[in-house]
Amino acid sequence: MRGLLIAVAFLIVMNGVAWSQIPTSGNVFFGYSYARTPIVTHDSTNLNGWDGSLEGNFLPWIGLVADIDAHYGSETFNGINANLATHNALFGPRVSVSVKRFRPFAEFLVGVSHVSRNRGYSDASTSFADAVGGGLDYRVFGPFTVRGQLDWISTRFFGNTQNGARFSTGIALHF
Repeated sequence: MRGLLIAVAFLIVMNGVAWSQIPTSGNVFFGYSYARTPIVTHDSTNLNGWDGSLEGNFLPWIGLVADIDAHYGSETFNGINANLATHNALFGPRVSVSVKRFRPFAEFLVGVSHVSRNRGYSDASTSFADAVGGGLDYRVFGPFTVRGQLDWISTRFFGNTQNGARFSTGIALHF
């Protein structure tokens, strides 16, 4: 029995040593973002803004991502021009693989989204949001990469479901 306990303890310790050899890493990204999405109507709205994310890998090919963005623009609702602002805070897993200078990735994110409209008076809506998408990092030099990313984001503002696309591009720093 004592030999079995020693063997189990040895395997547990060696398992921990083996897992500590897997490099953990991550990246931080910031850049320009373009979103095309309907807010309340069936007409899509063009919005410009920024996107930022922080990824921490717990395995070489699987990481957890925190992604935030903000987009701004205007649209005409019932003949009245309205200024718009949308914000998303999304979290979830990202799967990636590095092949020489390229790192393609796919992700599924969930979180919260908020929109505010100002058309003489202000109104706002906050909803659950989910996104599925992916992108590609291209290593320029050292830890710096150029990223292109496309996500399909679903929201539920003002009692309606919206499905829109978000394209982001910018610089990522890998650590």
